[in-house]
Amino acid sequence: MKYILFLVFLFNLPSLCNAQKNQILLDNYYNNEVKGKTEQSYHYLWDDEKSTGFSEFGKLFREEGFTLSSLKLKPNKQNLKDAKVYIIVDPDNNQEAIKPNFMDAKTAIIIADWVKYGGTLLILANDFNNCDLDSLNLLATKFDLKFNKDALYQEKPKLGKFRNFDSCSFVNLPDNQFFKGVGKIFIKGLSSISCKNAATPVLKDKENIIIAQATYGKGKVVAIGDPWLYNEYIGHYSLPTEFNNQQAARNLVEVLTTK
Repeated sequence: MKYILFLVFLFNLPSLCNAQKNQILLDNYYNNEVKGKTEQSYHYLWDDEKSTGFSEFGKLFREEGFTLSSLKLKPNKQNLKDAKVYIIVDPDNNQEAIKPNFMDAKTAIIIADWVKYGGTLLILANDFNNCDLDSLNLLATKFDLKFNKDALYQEKPKLGKFRNFDSCSFVNLPDNQFFKGVGKIFIKGLSSISCKNAATPVLKDKENIIIAQATYGKGKVVAIGDPWLYNEYIGHYSLPTEFNNQQAARNLVEVLTTK
C-alpha cells in the first residue's frame, strides 16, 4: 500500500510543483517610489489603480489563473523560489528615492541562478533620466543584454492636439508571438537595448532594439526599455482605439507564463 501511495505521489509530483509555481512576483524593493508624507508606494504596482499602476496588467495574469504577489525585500533564494515569473520594473535612482535600493553583483547572481533553473524574468527599464541603469545592467548583462543610456521616442507635440500618440507609435510589427493580432502599439521615452550571443531582438526600429529576449539555462528573460504596460497605456485609458497595447499585453502574459 505504501509503495502504491509513493507511486501516486511521484506521478502527481509535476502537477504539485506547477501548482507551487503559480505566483507572478512584482518587485517593490528596487522600485519603491512613495507619495508625500504618507510614504505610500504607488508606481507600477499591482494595487495602484490609477494611471501609474499595474492593476490592469495584473488582471491579465489573474484571468489566466495566476496569483499576484509583491516583493518588498531584497531578492534571495528563499523569496524567489515559488515565483513562476519575477518582474523588475524601473529601479529607482537618486532623484526618485531618498535612499534607493540598488542592484548588486551578489543579488544579480542569485536572480540569474533562479532563471537558470527555470524561472522567467521580465525586466522593464526606463530612459536613463528616470531609471538606475548602471546597477540594473549588473543583472541584464548576465543574459547578454544591456540597457543603453538614452531616452528615445519622446512624444512630440502636435499643434491643436492634447497628445500626439502617433509620434511614438510602432506599426509593421514583426511576425512573432509577442505581436499576434497586433497592428499598432504605443511606447515612449525608453532606453534602447544591446544584445549579443544568447540575446536576440524581439522588436527593432531601424538600429534601435526596443524589446529583447534571452534563454538562460532552463529559464528565459524578456527585456523592454520602458515600463510600457502600466494602466495609462495598456488599454484605452488614454490611447485611441486603433492602438493594440491591450492585445500586446495579453501576448506578453502568454509568452511569460508558457514554457
